[in-house]
Amino acid sequence: MSTRMRDLLAEGLGELRHEPIGKHIRAVLDGRTVVDTTRAVLVWEPRRIVPSYAVPVSDMSAELSPTGTAATDAADGAGVHLLDLSARPVLDPSVPFTVHTAKGRVADVRTDGQQLLGAGFQPADPALDGFVVLDFRAFDAWYEEDERNVAHPRDPFHRIDVLASSRHVRVELDGEVLAESSRPTLLFETLLPTRYYLPPEDVRAKLTPSSTRTWCAYKGRASYWSATSGDHALPDIAWTYQQPLHEAEHIRGLVAFFNERLNLVVDGERASRPCTPWSSHPDT
Repeated sequence: MSTRMRDLLAEGLGELRHEPIGKHIRAVLDGRTVVDTTRAVLVWEPRRIVPSYAVPVSDMSAELSPTGTAATDAADGAGVHLLDLSARPVLDPSVPFTVHTAKGRVADVRTDGQQLLGAGFQPADPALDGFVVLDFRAFDAWYEEDERNVAHPRDPFHRIDVLASSRHVRVELDGEVLAESSRPTLLFETLLPTRYYLPPEDVRAKLTPSSTRTWCAYKGRASYWSATSGDHALPDIAWTYQQPLHEAEHIRGLVAFFNERLNLVVDGERASRPCTPWSSHPDT
């Protein structure tokens, strides 16, 4: 009997996973390159859905200072419920790097004039002997080859497809139409719901710019919009990529709404609201 690929991916969520990537990886701190390697691997701790870089300790111009042993299942109460993937909460990027679910040793990373507390983790696994997993956010900048990387390491098993469409899309809440378009651009992203990006002129709701900004490794920096619907305040209900990364160029300047919190009608059929890490807060 055929197996759904999503189920195969989900089967490994509870395991420590790694994948060599063959890219030239560099990390910069205070203007100095402290990681420079072509031997990096991606590491997913159990229940992590986004990978971290693991690099050979010998390819770092920094010292590791072990601080103790990380307890297995330290993150049992952390994470978000994505029942389509796992019965246990999964750890999305909002869960700090310092929360670990694999056996191993936590380490501080020391450079000239800096001590990055808990920024390293050495898994107790023979396949990763000699490697240290690093906290992406603890460093000023990361590069894959000569291109700046943002948000988190890029997952080779994760992709986006951006396609022009003529589907009729209506965004509603309590009977009020917030947007309606027959020329959406659809963004398909691995393990995430389809996003419908609409031309700004097809948005009926009055959108107010928000100060919220988030980063996506595949799309770039998102800026947010708030709106109102009847008596409902809708903070950060929509977003736009004004300067997207090259894979997402075709959504530049378009507006997408959180279909987790609104009603979406596509070609006359109301779509169910997906359950994602952004069902209650924005961070896409």
